[in-house]
Amino acid sequence: MANAEHSGPPADGFGATAVGAARARLRAARIGLWLVAAVLAVRQVAVVLSTPRGERLTDLETWVGPDGVLHVNGSLYDSTRFTGTPFGGLVLKPLTKSAEQALGWGWTFGTLLLVVALGLLAARALPGPVSRRTSLLAAPLAVSLLMLSLPVRNSFWLGQTSIIPVLLVLAGCFAVRGQRACGVLIGVACALQPTLLLFAPLLWFTGRGRAAAATGATFAAATLVAWAAMPHDSYTYWVHHMAGAGLGGRADDLDNQSLHGALLRLGLDGPLEIALFLVLAATVAALGIRRAVRYARDGQLLLAVAITGCAAIAASPTAWQHQLLWVLLALVGRVGKKASDRYVWPVAVVLVMTLPGKMMLPNMAALYPLRENVVLLAALAAATFVPFLSRTSPYYQAPIPTPYADPVPTRFKHVPLVPFLRRVLARPNLLLELLLIRVTYAAYSKVRLAATGGSNSAGRERAEEHGQQILDLERFLHLDIEYALNHAVVKVDVVRNFFDFYYTSFHFVVPLTVLGLLYWRRPVDYRWARSALGFATLLALVGFWLYPLAPPRLMPGLGIIDTVHGVQDFSKPDYGTLTALTNQYAAMPSLHFGWSLWCGLVIAIVAAKAWMKALGLLHPFLTLTAIVVTGNHWVLDAAGGAAVVGAGFGLTYLLQGPRARPVTARAVSSEPLKDRTPS
Repeated sequence: MANAEHSGPPADGFGATAVGAARARLRAARIGLWLVAAVLAVRQVAVVLSTPRGERLTDLETWVGPDGVLHVNGSLYDSTRFTGTPFGGLVLKPLTKSAEQALGWGWTFGTLLLVVALGLLAARALPGPVSRRTSLLAAPLAVSLLMLSLPVRNSFWLGQTSIIPVLLVLAGCFAVRGQRACGVLIGVACALQPTLLLFAPLLWFTGRGRAAAATGATFAAATLVAWAAMPHDSYTYWVHHMAGAGLGGRADDLDNQSLHGALLRLGLDGPLEIALFLVLAATVAALGIRRAVRYARDGQLLLAVAITGCAAIAASPTAWQHQLLWVLLALVGRVGKKASDRYVWPVAVVLVMTLPGKMMLPNMAALYPLRENVVLLAALAAATFVPFLSRTSPYYQAPIPTPYADPVPTRFKHVPLVPFLRRVLARPNLLLELLLIRVTYAAYSKVRLAATGGSNSAGRERAEEHGQQILDLERFLHLDIEYALNHAVVKVDVVRNFFDFYYTSFHFVVPLTVLGLLYWRRPVDYRWARSALGFATLLALVGFWLYPLAPPRLMPGLGIIDTVHGVQDFSKPDYGTLTALTNQYAAMPSLHFGWSLWCGLVIAIVAAKAWMKALGLLHPFLTLTAIVVTGNHWVLDAAGGAAVVGAGFGLTYLLQGPRARPVTARAVSSEPLKDRTPS
């Protein structure tokens, strides 16, 4: 009893300490996220205001500048440069009396305040129950994502008003009291963007008939006021242009992410395209409203609002990039019964809304229709078929957990293991893996392309200087075999063709095949191998940036024959520098050899049979031969590739621990037979 009495206070103190530490971490995370949001906001404002006049706020300048359509006599729509409703023009006309420079600053900072308000409202509207961590971190995270999104960046740059309708709808649904006030705010949003009238049936079918009626009445009143003030403009907009269709840029432009724009890009035109668009738009609107009503009744009103907005995007004749914020709001929906699947939808939405389509999908002609309409596809998915979980589902709050291997001690006392590299025993979600691999490779290509050492001419000069340094070092080490091997292979067509084919074909095929087989047959080893490859590639990018290097084929006077690319023309000042595909001076370290060595080591470690191990190790040997005899790399480039691969495996071991499978196997073998279960 004495021991029990004395043991109580320390336990309570320890619990209080742990709770206090958790709260301190949450506060630190919240402050950090708000700092990130502030940095993004400052950067966004600085980019706009530091741009010369005439190149920034171009849409605003078109409307309210000295020669803007709101200044001149005649119709707003004579030049089709003004794409807003007559009510929008009526609201904006008083701004034409403001000084142009002051209006630019005021508009930019006003847009910033609108974005912050939108993020705060979205965070407030999250469906409950909401954890303390979510409630503290949601607002700064929402503001940061909005700042990063393409629609907000586009609105800042162009001086557009498209944030206002989204904010009015959210304010009507979540900030004001009373159905009448809700309907008035949403009605004003509809007067600015007519396709938002889809919110009226959402309100009606969710038991908010007064709000629906107020929405329709406010829209009608605003439209009639604009018609009375500007009858000719109103006739032009509503009758001649059929609610704004045909205003602005070409309807088949990539920025128009609506069904109408997609059909035009697919080559359809005329009455057939119009009829098909009307049928598809009506179908999407009906399905979207039906789904939105279901989730609103389930208590997920923010998700219902996002689904309705996504349906409005698809059903609108024109949905320009700055009008697509509804898709970003759809990431609040939860998809997937497993914890490992829970991140697929939000990650996909964030990537779609923050990155250009060409980074999402490869540069292949067969994928152009998908790449050109990636935001529209995301909106259609949210509006029609993504299986968002209901709050009554047992998986909404508690998804099926991901199995992990037993924890291992850190390698070094002051280097902790990284939490997101924990040794997972289950196969990761394939769609999420493909998304991340594609985006990571696109980012890798852009960084590699940018690592030129300055201007083209300066980059070439520096790279050739480094090339001479490598050649001198190889001569000192008696490794300068590039010229001899290159000219020996050129004389034998069969050998030359073989190594040219090997160099151009196996660089991507073999690593992707190894990753695919590991994913399917050895999911635990897949994560381990993928981490090592990622670290090695990241270290290689640092090498490309710090040490641009001309390969032997781009060294003038060396006499190396480029067997893959053909005859060189060194007379061009920028020859060999950046091309449309890749940076020609990203040679040290050689990832051709590095990735092949990674493949060989992984196969040698995980393969069950000796002949498989030998075949795997043959690949880096053939790759080394290919990169040297074709004139694309120095021998020391391969040494650099081996160094980053070794460092990649080392960092994986340091931050993740040993491979999970051997550890799990030992743990299982030590258990009683009746308790053993396959990993």
